[in-house]
Amino acid sequence: MTFNWDQAFTKVREFNLHSAGADDVPVQIATLAGLKRYLDWTQVKNCLLKPYFESENYPLVESRELLPSFESDPFEYAHLPGFSMVALGRPLSYFSEIFQFDILHDLLGESDIGLDHACPLERAVQTQNRQAFLHRLPKYLQDDFKKDFVRQDLTALENYPKVLRYLLEMDRAHVLAKDKGGNFHLAGVYASLPSDLDTEIKRYGLKIGKFSVGDNVRYELNRLFVYQFMMELYGFPIVSERRTSSALFSRRLQRMGEDFMVRVLGQSDRTITTLYSHPLSKRYPRVEKIALVQVDPDMKDALRMLGQGRYFVDKKKRVVILRVVYRQHKYNADNVRQDRALSVLRQEVIHPLSGRINDRVNIIKDASNMFLRLNDIVRGEFTGRIVYKRNEVVENTDTDEKRLKFLFAWLSKHQRRIIGYTDDFYSNVVKVLDNYLLNPEHYEVFNTLNDLYQEVWSKYSYIQQARKTQLLENLSRRMHRGQRIGYLEMLETMNEILHQLKFEIVNYFEELVDRVIAIVENILHDPYLVRKYVSQKEDPLSGYGLEVRRNYGRLVAQLDEFNSIRKSRTEQGDKPRAHAV
Repeated sequence: MTFNWDQAFTKVREFNLHSAGADDVPVQIATLAGLKRYLDWTQVKNCLLKPYFESENYPLVESRELLPSFESDPFEYAHLPGFSMVALGRPLSYFSEIFQFDILHDLLGESDIGLDHACPLERAVQTQNRQAFLHRLPKYLQDDFKKDFVRQDLTALENYPKVLRYLLEMDRAHVLAKDKGGNFHLAGVYASLPSDLDTEIKRYGLKIGKFSVGDNVRYELNRLFVYQFMMELYGFPIVSERRTSSALFSRRLQRMGEDFMVRVLGQSDRTITTLYSHPLSKRYPRVEKIALVQVDPDMKDALRMLGQGRYFVDKKKRVVILRVVYRQHKYNADNVRQDRALSVLRQEVIHPLSGRINDRVNIIKDASNMFLRLNDIVRGEFTGRIVYKRNEVVENTDTDEKRLKFLFAWLSKHQRRIIGYTDDFYSNVVKVLDNYLLNPEHYEVFNTLNDLYQEVWSKYSYIQQARKTQLLENLSRRMHRGQRIGYLEMLETMNEILHQLKFEIVNYFEELVDRVIAIVENILHDPYLVRKYVSQKEDPLSGYGLEVRRNYGRLVAQLDEFNSIRKSRTEQGDKPRAHAV
């Protein structure tokens, strides 16, 4: 161990944090950005570092858990702290607020004069605040609370680290808002954050075209996709009520134009998630996550850089404080990766003493590291655990059954990245998967695990077809491998990809076939292409023009074949194969 948790952030100078908690040093913060920094350090220290150093087997967060799409939580760690919180960048109007909570009042005078010198009215306010707090506190903590706050203002921000011990024992959220002087204080406890989940899912599903009013079948087919996409926009999988209500409440505050911050720490995910308003984010609140993460031993460059800067909380175990900032994506039905709601914008390792930020290391979004994990899985050398289909925890990869389940989870997790990453990365993934899934030595065991094998193969087939569809999307914009191309190269490459794809859709995915047909139809109706090369009758075409026209005709023929495939599947009543998002 490099240091005790109580030493954390002792070198931070902003807001007098080195003295925070002392009665004679008030902490006055008037902006949400300032409050966020103060709470980052205070809550990381008390809610992440303290449990880590006081526990022999603290469940560190695996870096992949912070990479979208997020996975369901396999375990609940009841002994770890959890909380939810909302901060509003204005004074409260108790009757007009859209949620229920027990209000706490700021002092009428200066907060640092001490209760011995306070006027009778201020002492009465303090007594009222203590009683409101005690009313929601478990019985076994009430005596300790009375001793700690007999002479201290529990609403003052400098006392928040001490109050936090008790807030963590409450089931519901606490509230911060501005006082009469324009600074933040603890303004309420036991808050219920409203979440009208049914209305939000249906409204959002109708908005993005996944639902139709009164169409029960369409609702049943697309409900889980809409639910998962909407939750991921706000940084969560489909999870507990605490995190669901925090996500939906932040959604509501964003629509109202509030200046706000919602924060939640789950006992399952061991991660502090923050959703907050930002001037550059008009549609959605910003999403951030902070967790204690163990850096992979294979990441030599990152380990050297972090070691030189003394960023490790625990050097022996390679533990760092990692903050990940995400970018939200508007739903796009025309994108083959239409399930992508969130992506990583920035990674920051936080220095445990100074709070200094290192944003030059790549810990969670490293393609080479992903590829190493895939190799470990197929070789049976991966040690860890995954949640298979949201309900089965699988440990290690010492049997083929476990390897197939790990492969299914790995492909589901990284589906969007495999579709969009470089050709080199994709070819390496294909090589590893083909060597395992098509190896004759494994046929006998795969026959005994046929259902599971077919699930993995279906997932793999979807990714292969989706990647080709993604290439077609790029070609439709006359872009190929990052370069602008001409019409002839576009048509030749598109015909080549369609020819390959035609033989792969023995595993049929309706949404991909529909997208391919839409892309090709859009190309065939390109006004310039039709006018210049197809409908040209006055002037004879050049050799280049004749090749364009020939490839255009071949593209028409391939479109007819895809339409025939779709028609035959529709007549057979085939449904699209399921694939995890």
